[in-house]
Amino acid sequence: MSRHRAWLIAAAALAPLLAGALLAAFQDNVTTATSALVLVLIVVAAAATGDRVAGLVAAVSSGVWFDVFLTEPRGQLTIKNPEDLEVTVLLVLVGVAVTEVALWGHRQQARASRRAGYLDGVFGTSRIIAEPQPSAEALIEHVAHQIIEVLDIDDCRFVAGAGPGPQEATLDHGGQVTRRGHPVNVDRDGLPVDESVRLVVGQGTVCHGQFVLTASSRVARPSAEQLEVAVLLADQVGAALTRND
Repeated sequence: MSRHRAWLIAAAALAPLLAGALLAAFQDNVTTATSALVLVLIVVAAAATGDRVAGLVAAVSSGVWFDVFLTEPRGQLTIKNPEDLEVTVLLVLVGVAVTEVALWGHRQQARASRRAGYLDGVFGTSRIIAEPQPSAEALIEHVAHQIIEVLDIDDCRFVAGAGPGPQEATLDHGGQVTRRGHPVNVDRDGLPVDESVRLVVGQGTVCHGQFVLTASSRVARPSAEQLEVAVLLADQVGAALTRND
């Protein structure tokens, strides 16, 4: 665990304690509902960081210190009033729900950012192709870099000539990874780390070569959408090389 995350989780645990103690000092002027809302705001703040553990810790901590400071008997982890028990349980449940909603929002934002990045890569490749005299080397280098970014792999290099052999792992133009004739479940197993994956670069029956994709340092699990973007980028190279022949 990084130091920053450790501090974040510690703050998520301590903030409800401090807030509960402060609210207890003004209990004659602050209603139970208001106190619960203040603690929910702390949970929202913790969840907004995008760390599930911090959000859940804040939710549980809020429930505990609400019980200790703001319900009868004071100073004990005991609740005698059924209404106070209901508020405590709801406080924790709302905190958990808010955490999950905040994380969902973070995931949607990250997904939108990734899609925008994919489009930038495809459009950037299209602009290079549209140049009057595009350099094949520059185009290939650009696309190789884009494929590395899209698939989150270690390396991508172009090898001119024939396509992959029947026993080599391949990424076909439908976005399916195949290894020794068998489909690979990339979501579950990731891309192979003990061998490279080959992506044919060509157009129609013409093959100009292949991109060799390497993910040897860690398991990469690109989505179907990411694999399809990589194929689209390779297809753009194939079309450009065919046009320049």
